[in-house]
Amino acid sequence: MITRTLTPRLLETLAYSPATGLLGPRQAGKTTLALEGAKASGLPFIYLDLESEQDRAKLEQAELYLGDHLDKLVILDEVHRAPGLFPTLRGLIDRNRRAGRRSGQYLLLGSASLELLKQSGETLAGRIAYLELAPFSLLEAHQYGADNLWVRGGFPESQIAPNDAGSLRWRQDFIRTYLERDIPQFGPRIAAETLRRFWIMLAHHQGGILNTAQFARNLGVDAKTAAAYLDLLVDLLLVRRLPTWHANLGKRLVKSPKVYVRDTGLVHALLAIPDKESLLAHPVVGPSWEGFVVENLLNCAPEGVHGHFYRSSSGAEIDLLLEWPNGDLWAIEIKRSLSPKVERGFHSACTDLKPARKLLIYPGQETWRVAEDIEAMSPLTAAAEVADTR
Repeated sequence: MITRTLTPRLLETLAYSPATGLLGPRQAGKTTLALEGAKASGLPFIYLDLESEQDRAKLEQAELYLGDHLDKLVILDEVHRAPGLFPTLRGLIDRNRRAGRRSGQYLLLGSASLELLKQSGETLAGRIAYLELAPFSLLEAHQYGADNLWVRGGFPESQIAPNDAGSLRWRQDFIRTYLERDIPQFGPRIAAETLRRFWIMLAHHQGGILNTAQFARNLGVDAKTAAAYLDLLVDLLLVRRLPTWHANLGKRLVKSPKVYVRDTGLVHALLAIPDKESLLAHPVVGPSWEGFVVENLLNCAPEGVHGHFYRSSSGAEIDLLLEWPNGDLWAIEIKRSLSPKVERGFHSACTDLKPARKLLIYPGQETWRVAEDIEAMSPLTAAAEVADTR
């Protein structure tokens, strides 16, 4: 059992919020975390999987069934399968509040942000707190090794596969299942092959500036449709839009976001890259490494830390800019080289923004100073630095 870094926050949320929404892509480990968290909380609980016909049948008269379990934490897995449930939950939460029980009533698991938020945004306003569970980070699965986590991605089943071929097969099946079964549950009917092509385009474009018009031309659809495809994959927590940093610096800044397929294992599966040797010879190796570092640092950052990138028309650039709640900025340069060098554009950007810390992330293990105010370190060390900073 690998301990998830989200566990303390889950226990804290169960202790103060009537309902908790645990969001994340399929197979990221939500059910395991929910059951372990429920046990650790000491609350009596019941678990219902709404993909099971038997469990859905129990909720045909939801108010009666759930009303018999007001003294328990009710875990509802894949809650989007019961779209009419949220008004009932609101009434039961309020009934429990009047009886003096104000927390730890419902734990709702969802494979996407959009449906859960759409259904519950108003219905459970003021009654629910949201947490997001990503696949394994370096801090959670460092025993597998950074390169292995980079190549296979963070999904548990991909990591524990007996060999690279088995891991790739699992990821390819995961993609096929999402395209053919899962995505049609969450939005308008989209041809699976069209969305697969779009997803592959995003993998080829890993870490690039978003150009919706170009994607639309390549797909043979209009820009609005291409934007809707991207929104869907973002809402399914499979793609990240990294926004640009906006500040009144008197400079012309790039305004379009960068886009990343969030799990690098999926990037490699979409591009049919079977192992590390093949990846090192592929043009996506640099952008893939950058995406791996970006995703790990953002997943390990405390609540309230926001990620951006910075690029000006004059060439000043920062790969990842972490904005802390107190206003501090960390400037992070990412290099796939054992003898990394900081480019002039990074220095120029730091002159503009005056960050509190400057980090250079590279694939080696040692931590050393590239310059008086720039530290070079491994992704694991950087993730620990980000997670431990308050």
